[in-house]
Amino acid sequence: MNIGLIGSGGREHSLCQKIYESSLTKKIFCIPGNAGTSKIAINISVDINNFGEILKVINFYKIDLVVVGPEEPLVKGLVDFLEKNKIPVFGPNKYASKLEGSKAFMKQLCKSNNIPTAKFKICKNSNEVKKFLKYNSLPIVVKADGLAAGKGVAICNSKKKILEISEQIFNGKYKSSNKLVLEEFIDGEEASYFLIVDKKNYKFFGTAQDHKRVGENDKGPNTGGMGAYSPAPIINSTLEKKIIKRIVEPTLQALKKKKSPYKGFLYVGLMIVNNEPYLIEYNVRMGDPECQVILPRLETDFLKIIDKAVNNNLKKLKIKWRKQKCMTIVLCSKGYPGKYEKNRLIQNIKKIKLNKNEFIFHAGTKSKNGKVYSNGGRVLNISSMGNNFKKIRENIFKIIKKISWRFGFFRKDIGWKVIKK
Repeated sequence: MNIGLIGSGGREHSLCQKIYESSLTKKIFCIPGNAGTSKIAINISVDINNFGEILKVINFYKIDLVVVGPEEPLVKGLVDFLEKNKIPVFGPNKYASKLEGSKAFMKQLCKSNNIPTAKFKICKNSNEVKKFLKYNSLPIVVKADGLAAGKGVAICNSKKKILEISEQIFNGKYKSSNKLVLEEFIDGEEASYFLIVDKKNYKFFGTAQDHKRVGENDKGPNTGGMGAYSPAPIINSTLEKKIIKRIVEPTLQALKKKKSPYKGFLYVGLMIVNNEPYLIEYNVRMGDPECQVILPRLETDFLKIIDKAVNNNLKKLKIKWRKQKCMTIVLCSKGYPGKYEKNRLIQNIKKIKLNKNEFIFHAGTKSKNGKVYSNGGRVLNISSMGNNFKKIRENIFKIIKKISWRFGFFRKDIGWKVIKK
C-alpha cells in the first residue's frame, strides 16, 4: 500500500517509523514531514489545512490510505472531505473531533451522559466568570474552548489571574476560542489511556504519563509535552474497568446516537483520585510525546491494525505488546514555550549510532543541503526501551550528551514519579 501521513512532528515520525516497518507498506508520503521522516518517506511540502492540495497529492501519487496525525485538520473536517472523495482515511470525522476541538462540547457530553469529570461552567464573557468565582473556591482551572496546542490551560490560585487569563481568551489570544471553560481543580495523578476505535469496536492501545510543564518539579508554563513514559503504573485492572464502563463506552455510545460513530485513536486524559477516574480531556489522535513511548512497545504490525480499523474489522484482532518499558525526553529550543530561534544546525545527529531499543524521533526539524536544522520549539524526542525506568533515563541522557546541541534544553526529571531517588 502507498500511505499518506499528515503531519510533521515527533508523533508523525514515530507513526512513520512503524508504518515503514510494516509488511503492507510500499511507499510513504509525509505531508509535510520533517528531517527524520525524509530518511524513510517522501516529504511533500503542502499545508495540512489545504485540503484541495492534499487531495491532488493523494491522486497524483496513487495513495491508498491516509493516516492523519495532528488534531487541527481533524477538527477542520479533513476526514469528511477525503471520505466524500472516496479516499480511505484513518481518523475521526469533524463532529466526533469536537471531543478535542471544543472543551465546552466535551463537558456538555459528560454532563448529558453522567461521565465523571470536574464541575464546570462554560463562560462567554467576564460577568459569567465573576459569577462563577463567587460560588467556587480556588484554585480554578481556566481552559480555552478551542485548540491551543496544549497551552490553553492554566491552574489559577487568584481571582485576579483568572480574570486576566479570561480576558486574554475573550480577546482572541487563541484564534479558535471566543469562550472558555472554568473547572474545579481536582487534586490527583494524571494519566493517559489510549484506544484504537473503528465504528463498531475498540481495542486497548497503551497507557502513558507525560510532563506538561516546561520546568523541573513540574513548574512553569504548560507546553505540548516535555517527556513521557509507558506504561503508566497507576492504571491497574480495576481502574481500567472503571475507565471503560464509566467514560469510554458512554462517550462512544453518545456519538453513535448522533450518527457520528468514532473511528481513529482516542486519547482519554484522566485524573486519578483514590483509584477513581475523572475525565480531564479527550484528544482525537495519539498524544505527542506519548506516541513516541507507546509505538516502540507495539509488537503487532501497525499498518495491519490501521487497515482493520478503517474497514471496521478490529473485533477479532489481537494486539501484542512488548514487556519492556519506554521513556522519551524532549529536546527543545532555548526559550520554548516562549520566543525561540529556528534554523540552528544540529551538528552531531548523523554520527550517533543507536541500538534496536533506542530512537531519535524528529519533531521541529528540517533538512537543508544534507544537514539537519531546528524548525520548532520541540525539536527532538529521544526514546529508549528497557526494564527499568531509571536505567532507561540514564541511557537517554547519554544519547542527548552525544547530540551535544548547545541551542537546546531538556528536563532532567522526566519520570520522577516512577523513579525512586
